[in-house]
Amino acid sequence: MGFFDRLWPRKRALPVQETAQTRALVERLIVLSPSLKLARDYRERLRPALAQSITYVRDIVERLPPAREASAANWLADPYIHAFFAVPDEIAHVLSRSPDLHAWFESHPLARETWAVLGMAMNERRGFGVAQQGDHVHADVAQTTLSFDDHQVRVCGESEADLREHIVQRVVEQIALEGLAQIGADETRRDALEQERALLRTRRQLLTRQGAGTQKMVGERAIANAAELAQLQAQIEANEQALAALGLKTDALEHEMDVICDVLTHPAQHANVEMKHVRLSPMNVVIEHGAPGGGAEIVFPLAHLPASPQGVRAFSLIRFARSDLMPLPRVLDEDSRFVI
Repeated sequence: MGFFDRLWPRKRALPVQETAQTRALVERLIVLSPSLKLARDYRERLRPALAQSITYVRDIVERLPPAREASAANWLADPYIHAFFAVPDEIAHVLSRSPDLHAWFESHPLARETWAVLGMAMNERRGFGVAQQGDHVHADVAQTTLSFDDHQVRVCGESEADLREHIVQRVVEQIALEGLAQIGADETRRDALEQERALLRTRRQLLTRQGAGTQKMVGERAIANAAELAQLQAQIEANEQALAALGLKTDALEHEMDVICDVLTHPAQHANVEMKHVRLSPMNVVIEHGAPGGGAEIVFPLAHLPASPQGVRAFSLIRFARSDLMPLPRVLDEDSRFVI
């Protein structure tokens, strides 16, 4: 310890306190990847990384717009529900397709309503339409129309606060899954590199043997073999460097823990939410900023999940009543009538 350190000792960073949420998420990660439990001080190392992801995700979730009542009676009054669904009768029918929604109500027999996350695919269609400017009606005016389809309900809660906590947990789990996917990709790459190394070494051994005996004495193909040997040696060295970058198999546990902690410490790289601000006419035509006319301004989140095959999804928090839930077999039977 230096002289100044003895005069003014530095404060040690306090360990992150374990909460019920971080404890539950640690246990969840152990279920997803049991080998993490074998890593050195796995709880102490996961806790601060999880805390960073939780803080980041919770900040986003707290800024989400309040839940909307998803019902036919509210379709005309609520510009959000009006924008998300084409007609009022569609609301109960579309949402009742969700097996998760049915399962939630079955597991909460006394609940009269639920709060849920409604995920949707947002489509922007550009075309030409009719628009009124002052006293004049103009045809062939460039317009952008929004529409929403592929409505999905997967996460439900007993209250809006409960739902927001569920969202935090699900998103943090998704970020951790991205780390596990990276580990799996590294292991797959390691296997491929080891197979490649074995093939390259076998090829080098064959070429070396071809240089022995009579071929070496008379010089047959000596120049061609030397050139191929040099190329093979370069490939072997590149292969060894790639394997070295992945680390030793004996260090795999430490590498796995480092990857998970790094991903959880940088959550913005793996999950991001953008707030979409639009002003829509009753026909879901986008009214540009500063343009005349009425319309309703709505703000809804767009989730960017790089690991998700769906890419970007619009979503909204909703409140849905049990009395509006249609029986699942009936909904599926009605849908099947439109399948050719």
